[in-house]
Amino acid sequence: MLAAVPGALFAFDFSSVSQRARQLAEKPFRDEPPNLPQELQNLSYRQYWDIRYRRERYLWHGTRLPFEIAFFHRGSRFAHPVRINVVTADGVRQVRFDPADFDYGGTNIDPRKLGDPGFAGFRVHYPLNRTRVKDEVLSFLGASYFRALGQGQRYGASARGLAVDTALMSGEEFPRFVEFWIEHPAPGAKELKIYGLLDSRRLTGAYQFVLKPGNETIVEVRSRVYPREKVEKLGIAPLTSMFFYGENQPSTTEDIRPEVHDSDGLSVHTGSGEWLWRPLVNPRRLSVTSFATANPQGFGLMQRDRVFTSYQDPHMRYELKPSVWVEPKEKWGEGRVELVQIPTPDETNDNIVAFWVPAALPPKPPYAFEYRVRWQRNTEARPPHAWVMQTRRGRTVTRKPDNTVAFTIDFVGPALEYLPADAKLEGIVSADGNAEIVERIAFRNEATDGWRLSFRVRRLDEKKPVELRAYLTSGGEPMSEIWTYILPPT
Repeated sequence: MLAAVPGALFAFDFSSVSQRARQLAEKPFRDEPPNLPQELQNLSYRQYWDIRYRRERYLWHGTRLPFEIAFFHRGSRFAHPVRINVVTADGVRQVRFDPADFDYGGTNIDPRKLGDPGFAGFRVHYPLNRTRVKDEVLSFLGASYFRALGQGQRYGASARGLAVDTALMSGEEFPRFVEFWIEHPAPGAKELKIYGLLDSRRLTGAYQFVLKPGNETIVEVRSRVYPREKVEKLGIAPLTSMFFYGENQPSTTEDIRPEVHDSDGLSVHTGSGEWLWRPLVNPRRLSVTSFATANPQGFGLMQRDRVFTSYQDPHMRYELKPSVWVEPKEKWGEGRVELVQIPTPDETNDNIVAFWVPAALPPKPPYAFEYRVRWQRNTEARPPHAWVMQTRRGRTVTRKPDNTVAFTIDFVGPALEYLPADAKLEGIVSADGNAEIVERIAFRNEATDGWRLSFRVRRLDEKKPVELRAYLTSGGEPMSEIWTYILPPT
């Protein structure tokens, strides 16, 4: 149900949200308790998702518009209310909560006793995979999280509006979207524009999202951030995913599934044109690493393994999870792509975070950033020559056990597919001062139409980590992206 807002803004746009964010930043932060009814606080995970917005009540349902909007009920860990508005040519109208719009399933909740708890977020539907069926294509739910889907994809990695002091001893601050404005689309529209107002103790933010669904769904992001207080580390365009175990780190318990992860690596396209690949791990303790560069061309948490047999999970379908790629629309200057990996005992936790950290913020706010977030499966960002298909790590198989660690890296790509049979490639492998490379060999892998690089590493101090780099060359010219790895202490 839509309700008119007094003094509606007829020319509502990004500058309108920016003005609200600036004004909000000039006031003290109000951390109001959610005041959620007890029956909604105590909902289990399954009970919460049993509350469904009725299909016939979707915003714009039954019209000729290509988009429809459904809303999330407050409850469980999604306790904070989110105000949602619709922008039309006549002004701004707030979407009012009505318990009759929801099916409460088997929760035994009496909606007549709830009052007006409001919404926790919303999701967008669009005919993504079939012309007559509107699939869920984008959702905003929880803090500043949002996630999207391209054709044939299943939900996996998420994006966030902002990351504040992630992995610092002082503790992370989680800004949240407190209000949204959704522009009424025109008939036949191929994109949807959404505005968001972000708030937290130390900053506010104005956001514009332009959703472009398709084989590769794109979300164009425009942001302006207004600080209330100093922030030690500001993470721009944060991505969040899950890595439990995989080919380079097998499960420590018996599991019929060979791999369990939403993403298997971090890819970075530096400002100088280098492509870097860091396989993800589930570390024993918090791991924070970074890649310094100027004006990055892109970075992302990628799911490169697209074979069902690698996962053997017909319910989660990890092979269909999207790779999520961030592409700046402007020069971001000096800084670093930071990767945070957190130990997790199971697959229910998102334990991987990646974001851009500017070396220095502008002297005067607001801090403005524009970028694209691409949700990919068949069009994944990757280097034009060759890339890492898989990484495997283990102990060396020898007659006498030694203290070396063995790695095999499979590279594939156009640069390797059409090499002559007598082609000679060299594997370049380097380690920091805490290790020595005792053996390496590069050879053609006919099974993949690529090349395999195998090598062994002997660590000098078992209590310290080892940083490794490897790539393929021919005649001194790079033939692949650069594989990078941190071998943790034992």
